Amino acid sequence: MLKSDKEKAMTFIEFKKHLLDAGISLPKFSKLIKVSEKNLQSYKKKGEVPNTIAVIVVCFVSMHQAGLDYVEIVEALQLKAKTKKGAGFAKTKSKQKLEEGEFSK
Repeated sequence: MLKSDKEKAMTFIEFKKHLLDAGISLPKFSKLIKVSEKNLQSYKKKGEVPNTIAVIVVCFVSMHQAGLDYVEIVEALQLKAKTKKGAGFAKTKSKQKLEEGEFSK
């Protein structure tokens, strides 16, 4: 299914403008929604942001314009940052078996 003219992704530039309209910096936005700043910056190369990020920033703008403290609302959710599982150096099978006591000396 092809996207119509009305179905377009938010560009990274539009995203940055919305951050200004919401009165929040990228680092603060990153901390608030518990998404790494590096991850958010990666959308700059892609040229567009995912729908969920677009929805969040537009909601923040609307709330800010309505005088609502979205920071307090989001902080009350007590979000936790997700960590990558298996990131970095993976354990080798032999090292893992050694740690589990499967190899004898």
